[in-house]
Amino acid sequence: MNEIRVAAIVGSLRERSYTRSACEEALAAANDFDRVETDLIDLRGFELPVFDADDDTAGDADELRERVYAADAIILGTPVYHGSFSSALKNALDYCGFDEFENTTVGLLCVAGGSFPTTTLDQLRGVCRALNAWVVPHQVAVPRVRNAFEDGELVDEDVRGRIDTLGRRMVEYANIEPDPRTIEAQQNFGADD
Repeated sequence: MNEIRVAAIVGSLRERSYTRSACEEALAAANDFDRVETDLIDLRGFELPVFDADDDTAGDADELRERVYAADAIILGTPVYHGSFSSALKNALDYCGFDEFENTTVGLLCVAGGSFPTTTLDQLRGVCRALNAWVVPHQVAVPRVRNAFEDGELVDEDVRGRIDTLGRRMVEYANIEPDPRTIEAQQNFGADD
């Protein structure tokens, strides 16, 4: 088996981020397999101005695209802001496209201060479908995230189990044979013919 590369994009810019901690947990579970390399793509460390299609190489865009492209499987992690995913993650995704995501396995993870974070996951699933990525069925939503952590450490074993399962699925399905293009990808500007 060739080495599998699993990346997690942390869509939170907070210093003490539950999203980052959850992504780290998922990558640790992926590392339980042999021949796995992980990459925490922490958007705090990137200079990514608001996306401008006339200047899509601004700041650290090329580094972001290279690291995403190199991954066989990608976890998109985000806090829930106003029922959606973070602007930091949206901006990073705007810098990427088919080259980085087409036929790539993607896992979804979101954390929320309140309840009902699943609309965020639905929105991310739609974005991934438009990029012709393959999103694993298992997804992780952590409502009332403060209750799952204590002094920065994950203490909720149910949440840990769901996050660890996501990390394992990234490895297990990293090289799944892609389906034919979705209608969304066929109709999306920028898709290859």
